[in-house]
Amino acid sequence: MAIQVDVAVLGGGPGGYTAAIAAAQSGKTVAIVEMDKVGGTCLHRGCIPSKSMLRSAEVYRNLLHAGEFGIKVAPENIELDFGGVRARKDATVNQLYRGLQGLMKKHGITIVKGKGRVIGPSIFSPKSGSLAVELDNGEMESVVSSNLIIATGSRPRTLPGLVPDGSLILSSDDALQMDELPQQMLIVGGGVIGVEWASMLQDFGVKVTLVEAGARLLPGEDAEVSAELAKGLRKRGVRILTSVQLNTESLKLGEAGLTIEASTPDGGVLLEADKLLLCVGRQANIEGLGLENTDVSTSNGFIAANEFGQTSEPHIYAIGDVTGGVQLAHAAAHEGIIAVQHLSGGNPLATAQHLIPRCIYSSPEIASYGLTEEAARRNGHDVKVGKVPFLAIAKALTLGESDGFVKVVADRQTDNLLGVHIVGPHATDLISEASLAGWLDAAPWEVGAMIHPHPTLAEAIGEAMLAVDGKSYVF
Repeated sequence: MAIQVDVAVLGGGPGGYTAAIAAAQSGKTVAIVEMDKVGGTCLHRGCIPSKSMLRSAEVYRNLLHAGEFGIKVAPENIELDFGGVRARKDATVNQLYRGLQGLMKKHGITIVKGKGRVIGPSIFSPKSGSLAVELDNGEMESVVSSNLIIATGSRPRTLPGLVPDGSLILSSDDALQMDELPQQMLIVGGGVIGVEWASMLQDFGVKVTLVEAGARLLPGEDAEVSAELAKGLRKRGVRILTSVQLNTESLKLGEAGLTIEASTPDGGVLLEADKLLLCVGRQANIEGLGLENTDVSTSNGFIAANEFGQTSEPHIYAIGDVTGGVQLAHAAAHEGIIAVQHLSGGNPLATAQHLIPRCIYSSPEIASYGLTEEAARRNGHDVKVGKVPFLAIAKALTLGESDGFVKVVADRQTDNLLGVHIVGPHATDLISEASLAGWLDAAPWEVGAMIHPHPTLAEAIGEAMLAVDGKSYVF
């Protein structure tokens, strides 16, 4: 007999499992079809394992600089145990996975482990959207639902001539499984994933070269933030090359590593490394889903959906990376909640994509909300900007992390808060205050008037808000 539920979710990542929980909380019967493990890329091959390793890299870096805090530690007595780094990463992932499995059980969500494919009208359902699931043992199972949510996520994108082999050319998935660190790593792609890996590997003692085809790192972030990050990475030894075109036909692989020729604004260079890490974005997992059995539309390799996640078939929804929006775990989770509220007959408030906070866990950390200064000007705003360096914040000095700044972008005429951009210590923890301010439509002066405790890093938010009108008390 087919499994009959109110809501079926295809894909068990943050978007999928959050949608499943939201549906179960609303009293619906729910099944998740997942071919691997619930938790998806974020928990098993992305956010969580990489952040665990970034934390290990941070601790290692801090130990090497302990003398700056009056603590005498001989550098020759500090040894990196990369096996221990991996073990800690795996333990963290396993602990969270166990917790997630408990959540599924608590909410009565059925987990069907296998490869799901959407089928057309059948004896089980007069409309498309049911799932045929190939189980691990080769048998088939059917999942029939009133509503289907597709949350199959994404995978690392490749480049012609640079296809990961898991040995010399790595994807970010491959890099998380390295048994040992290379001496030299060439990272192709200066986006979020590329700069996080560059920061981590440099802290671990790997000689890193980071190349980016665009004119600067993090082209989607504020230009001043990008420049500050590049300065910080170069200060720690990362070699950064921008406006680079790789000649993939020149790639040579050997037992000692690889070489590849590249053109830069300053001329041709020969790049050498033990391994190459490809970080050029992600592509949606839409192949083999059976979409041809439905009227669901796709565009540029993504599933087309409206602001509520609803596709061209009203009872089928799509959320997260597979729709081509902001490819972040918390964005997918939020979209899952909105989709469930909508299919349940509600009229949820959909969040504009540019208002989703963005976090980058490099050193220095970066976090942003809303429009960059450049985007605000392009959109016709009469912009006013406030910027306060962490050098003016006492807590940052006590931490020994005073590089970076908080930048606030507002509309001069309306005093609307347009964007907040942070580069510096604990930026990813600080951005939520800015997000809340934007969500509640607070003006910069209102946030600045709020009492921020001293000494804290959060003072930088308040002072930058005041600086928009030239009224900062520290800078």
